[in-house]
Amino acid sequence: MSIPGSSLSSATDGGISYAGVGILCASLAWFAFSINDLSIKYLSDSMPLHQIILFRSAIALVFTLCVFLPLEGGFQLLKTRHLKIHIFRGVCLFFANMLFFIGLTSLSLPEATAIFFVAPLFITALSAIVLHEQVGIYRWGAVCIGLVGVLVMLEPQSGSINYYALFPLISAFAYAVTQILTRKIGFQDKASTMAFYVQLTFIVICTAFGILVGDGRFSNPDSPAIDFLFRSWVYPERNEYWILVLLGLCSGVGGYLISQAYRVAESAVIAPFEYVALLFSVLWSVLIFSEWPTFQAWTGIGLILCSGLFVFWREVVVGRPFVVEHPMPRNR
Repeated sequence: MSIPGSSLSSATDGGISYAGVGILCASLAWFAFSINDLSIKYLSDSMPLHQIILFRSAIALVFTLCVFLPLEGGFQLLKTRHLKIHIFRGVCLFFANMLFFIGLTSLSLPEATAIFFVAPLFITALSAIVLHEQVGIYRWGAVCIGLVGVLVMLEPQSGSINYYALFPLISAFAYAVTQILTRKIGFQDKASTMAFYVQLTFIVICTAFGILVGDGRFSNPDSPAIDFLFRSWVYPERNEYWILVLLGLCSGVGGYLISQAYRVAESAVIAPFEYVALLFSVLWSVLIFSEWPTFQAWTGIGLILCSGLFVFWREVVVGRPFVVEHPMPRNR
């Protein structure tokens, strides 16, 4: 079956196009992640970041074990030949999370999200270097334009660079590495397996972090980023428990769906559709925090968005069909 007017076509004789499934999974994942970002920004005034991530990961892990793992075949799926890759993937995603949320202490949600969304451009670049997927001169040009958008949002002409903008930028690179690894092992391990090891890695790191610095001795109220990272653990308020549960569910569902997206479709196909998160971030920022992006922020957002969509246009209009070369096993 083909989608009229595009090159999104299914292979015949056993080959199945998973582009549509991947795109849907990525879009739903980023809706869940936008709720996640909104909730963590809300909690950032009262709880330390590593405590929030620990609660979120524990709930997401339980959800993965009780829902996704049984759906895909049971606990035997936890056996893997790629344990080191799973651990490294989890560490990369941990740093991607921590750096992004540290950036949120001094950036609006749309600004941090826009800078983070050079990640699809990093994915495009890494897909050529690591996975040997074909990336032409036009897509390399789009990568450069996206980085110019980030430079605009760093505000260098103001006389002092907003260094907090570097946090989501580095986060984007770590996230890109994570998804390249997802693509690399996607035909061997299932999405629930990947989600399990990510959440487990988060729990181990955050627990160690809490034991070492959870007493708040390194906290500095004069620095929002350091304070958010190192403030002492607290007992959540009653309403905050519900937010933490929501965080865990969004993290579990989003992590599963984004892993599924990058498993079944090419990295360059899925990456541009992650830009739906920009729309959600602006919506939540205006509705919840009454924060509108500045003109300069809109300019940077526009450059980053256009560069990513151009990559997608090249794929759909003049690129090769989005078809998985080998049919996925029925139970994947």
